[in-house]
Amino acid sequence: MVRFLLFLVGIMTGAAAALIYAGLVTVPPSWTPWGPLDLREEPGAFTRIQLAGLREEPGACFAALEQAGVGAVPQPQRPVENGCGLVDTARVGQVAAAYSSAFVATCPLIAALYLFERHVLDPAARRHLGTGVARVNHVGTYNCRNVYGRTAGRRSEHATANAIDIRGFVLDDGRIVSLARHWSDARSAEGAFLREVNDGACRFFNAVLGPDYNAAHRDHFHLDMGRWRACR
Repeated sequence: MVRFLLFLVGIMTGAAAALIYAGLVTVPPSWTPWGPLDLREEPGAFTRIQLAGLREEPGACFAALEQAGVGAVPQPQRPVENGCGLVDTARVGQVAAAYSSAFVATCPLIAALYLFERHVLDPAARRHLGTGVARVNHVGTYNCRNVYGRTAGRRSEHATANAIDIRGFVLDDGRIVSLARHWSDARSAEGAFLREVNDGACRFFNAVLGPDYNAAHRDHFHLDMGRWRACR
């Protein structure tokens, strides 16, 4: 009986996918793996797959940023040599929120930041702290180095501007929330906010490393769009 039910579910799922693909049934683009990513829409079941696909479709990625109103300025290509380079990157000073300084990042990372800010960061701040986020304090994206700055080993995602390190946030009312100061007090509103941000970031980034991961990340979130999946 169980096998028969699973068979029926498989048939129904396949039929639904065929109808959607043929255009006979309409669903939001974020609910189809092949749909174009519209950053303005609510994230769906396939949003992370669509974000990952932007690596291979830089034109579609930059179009999605423009459609969402992100003022991203494409940067000259710097071919990857010895693991370092800038390919399909843009400079931004603001994504959904403002940043402490302008930075260069890959287009998929900027797209993920936009979704993260709208659907994780700002809602969490309003829920725990009663106000929105005005600015994100970061400490950089591009850095031609190995993981942890070691002399040997694989290159960091920072080596291609595919990662960003975030130390804290400035709220709309002027308060500053920092990981160095507030992460250790999980019972405080600030601590609860930071933990929700840490967990929620995993919806959009491939790797999320925070203070509970190791001592090297004790005062910041590392967010990247690399090929390795981690949520710590």
